[in-house]
Amino acid sequence: MQTRRQMLSQSAQLAGMLATLGLWPEVAQAQAQAPGFNAAAFDAKSLADVMKALGAGAPVVSRDVVITGPDIAENGAVVPVGVSTALPGVKRLLLLVEKNPSMLSAIFDVTDAVEANLSTRVKMGQSSNVFGVAIMADAKVLYAVKEVKVTLGGCGG
Repeated sequence: MQTRRQMLSQSAQLAGMLATLGLWPEVAQAQAQAPGFNAAAFDAKSLADVMKALGAGAPVVSRDVVITGPDIAENGAVVPVGVSTALPGVKRLLLLVEKNPSMLSAIFDVTDAVEANLSTRVKMGQSSNVFGVAIMADAKVLYAVKEVKVTLGGCGG
């Protein structure tokens, strides 16, 4: 039977070999260092500022864009939200949370090969409006909004 001390010694030796051979995993790079990252869009504080940072036009409310999410989220740390549209020519789908420190929560690049129906989970510090935005190939920007009430904040509250 192998002792704890022997197991730790062998683990350290294996880690040393992996590092020597260059097989040790690299440290994950933050998204802010990735090529094409748009810091201005994530720093924007309003829907209009986000669109300006992304080089898009003025957003218009549309019934063709559907935002999904709970009316009341019990835990703001994991709020399931989604955005979809049946319109052809969608280039990007965005999810924005109005009262979060960074309003832009997610950007999805979409092609005609996929259905423009995406969902994820976002962190919400407090009750807020959630925007689902569709940027079209013809430069139109359409959006829908839904109020989500949070009973337990996800940002330390």
